[in-house]
Amino acid sequence: MLNLYTSTPEITPLTVALVAQRDSKDNPITMVLEEEAEYPVSFSPSKIVDHACKFFGASLKGRQEGTKDICGITHKAPITIDPISGMYFFPTTSPSSSKCSWIAHSHIDQVLKAANYGTEILFKNGKRVFLDISYGSALNQVQRTAQFRYLLDNRIRFLQKHIDRTAPFPLIPQE
Repeated sequence: MLNLYTSTPEITPLTVALVAQRDSKDNPITMVLEEEAEYPVSFSPSKIVDHACKFFGASLKGRQEGTKDICGITHKAPITIDPISGMYFFPTTSPSSSKCSWIAHSHIDQVLKAANYGTEILFKNGKRVFLDISYGSALNQVQRTAQFRYLLDNRIRFLQKHIDRTAPFPLIPQE
């Protein structure tokens, strides 16, 4: 989905993956996979993820630092774009690489070993992508994202259970 105000693609709970590709002139592009649509854009996957994080008040770097603080993951860190709507993504390689794709954790149905080197991700809507990463690396990323998601969701549930529901903005300190 394109943002009407900035013409930058938006990540929503319907976004399945942001796949790094090359166009016919060998320029890097991103194929945005949504539940019901696919379209190419000229931004890198990590740029789109950074933009989405900023929409929710953080940056990709900030989200990566949050992941490190929560569960100690420092390399190829999974992130949440917005935990309330369940948008957790993981990178397939270093996010600084032009070959880095981002996969939405909640849309994965199966991770399969490809016939040759590589991995096939099958999504719940029947779409599939082939990634040039090892099967073991892909499984590791899925498991690390699940662990991060579990830890962050528990923190959020704890706060929701223990906040004063009568205060107008309970998570903001009162002066």
